[in-house]
Amino acid sequence: MLRQLLRIPHTVISQASSIRKISATKLLQHNYEGDGKTTVTLLNRDHKHLIMVNSLSPHGFRLNNGIFAVGPMAVFPRTILQWNIKSVEDITPESLSLFLLLEPKIDILVIGTGNKGETVNPDVLKMLKARKVSTEVLGTEQACSIFNFLNVEGRCVAGAFIPPLDVTLYEEEDFHLIDFKKEDQGPYLM
Repeated sequence: MLRQLLRIPHTVISQASSIRKISATKLLQHNYEGDGKTTVTLLNRDHKHLIMVNSLSPHGFRLNNGIFAVGPMAVFPRTILQWNIKSVEDITPESLSLFLLLEPKIDILVIGTGNKGETVNPDVLKMLKARKVSTEVLGTEQACSIFNFLNVEGRCVAGAFIPPLDVTLYEEEDFHLIDFKKEDQGPYLM
């Protein structure tokens, strides 16, 4: 009977005594009968083309594309560059000039200072604010997470990361360098 009701238009009298025609579609005859596995992709997007930081060590950063970047790095949604600084004291307006020259202008610059509690020179932050660059200064572990989140969200974000001296291990991680004498493995660090 329900199927018969759904096939024909109905006339309904509302409380205001007006007449409206309502039609309904057929019910689906079959439910999902797949293999029992359902997968979901975040926002139906594929983010493999974006660079994200998967893990970090005192020596550098492991990216989602398998590359291990040694030392401090400047990271953008699809590009990484070595950042020529040694410590948070070396962060100057000159060392951040690359981030100010970009077009389109970045929405936010996430600075990873290495370990928690290290701060950037207040004059540098004032300069960034005067140039209308939003800045977030955090320990590198948190900064990498924020960068990844904003990158997947589609924001125009950049990161300036210094490897931390101390890394919190949440599970056993094995960072090892490949033997460069083996020619078939290429020039990347694994």
